[in-house]
Amino acid sequence: MYSIKVEANFSSAHNLRGYKGRCEDLHGHNWKVELTVQAKELNKIGMVQDFRFLKDKLNAVLDKLDHKHLNELGYFKKVNPTSENIAKYIFDCLAGIKGIKSVTVWESENSCATYHE
Repeated sequence: MYSIKVEANFSSAHNLRGYKGRCEDLHGHNWKVELTVQAKELNKIGMVQDFRFLKDKLNAVLDKLDHKHLNELGYFKKVNPTSENIAKYIFDCLAGIKGIKSVTVWESENSCATYHE
């Protein structure tokens, strides 16, 4: 099995509903997102997928989140914008990519959440 990964970044603000602590207040992150794709076999030119294709797809999703207050976006009006739910949202937006394995969202250097099916 082969796996490849691309990374991208976005900045946004959010607040966690129902959370008792500092994160219930509006605050921001410089998020790092990792998209992992896998394949049992390489394509005819020896790749799982083209990195540029994956970066373009990932950046198109992240552009919708960049410099936004996530709680005000349609999806996150009903779903709490936790790192876990952001990872799932991005995964679902990219679900059409062949071989998608996981999306990991880093909210800091030391804290991340991963969604995979």
